Amino acid sequence: MPGDELRDATRDDLAALPVEVAPRLLGGHLTAVVDGVTVTARITEVEAYHGLGTGDRPDPASHARMGPTARNATMWGEPGHLYVYLSHGIHSCVNVVCGPRGVAGGILLRGAEIVDGADAATLRRPAARTPRDLARGPGRLGDALGLRHPVHDGIDAIGGAAQAGATASLALRTEPLAEVASGPRVGVAGVAGTDAFPWRFWIPGDPTVSPFRWGRGARAVA
Repeated sequence: MPGDELRDATRDDLAALPVEVAPRLLGGHLTAVVDGVTVTARITEVEAYHGLGTGDRPDPASHARMGPTARNATMWGEPGHLYVYLSHGIHSCVNVVCGPRGVAGGILLRGAEIVDGADAATLRRPAARTPRDLARGPGRLGDALGLRHPVHDGIDAIGGAAQAGATASLALRTEPLAEVASGPRVGVAGVAGTDAFPWRFWIPGDPTVSPFRWGRGARAVA
């Protein structure tokens, strides 16, 4: 349909702050080719995170809230690379780096529909009961794509250079979605998980959007 067309993302598309770029990723596609196997995810849910000195307020939930470290180095680099980190020692979560080099920011990919490579994604996600569950949640999404921490942290989704047997490419809709929902981020503790940070964006009614839950103490300070 008109308006559903995609185009390759550019670094300029990702040069603004994450909270500004995040809604623009919705409906876009992230494709990963890992060891010759291709999986494409249509992005349905994202969360923005700002690093130290980024934007108009500190973000207590960001991995870069205290400044550069070995863990978050990718967040401070060139936009368009993927910050892949390990959650709970198990799941690899994927973020699109935004903002100019030296200004930390990332957009967590929270939910997606697998539109190509579903068989491969199912092999990687045998616990998924239905196709909608293949990439419903950030850890599941990373597993379905086959992108792993630490070997794929920093992989370039704009230039397409191979890294550890993988390539990644990001495509955006030629026309942004007309309807986008926003609200607090999922499971984030304290004020960073309240309406003070409505930095979660999703496609309303899409079945692959992950379920919402309040973080520890978030409702108390909302």
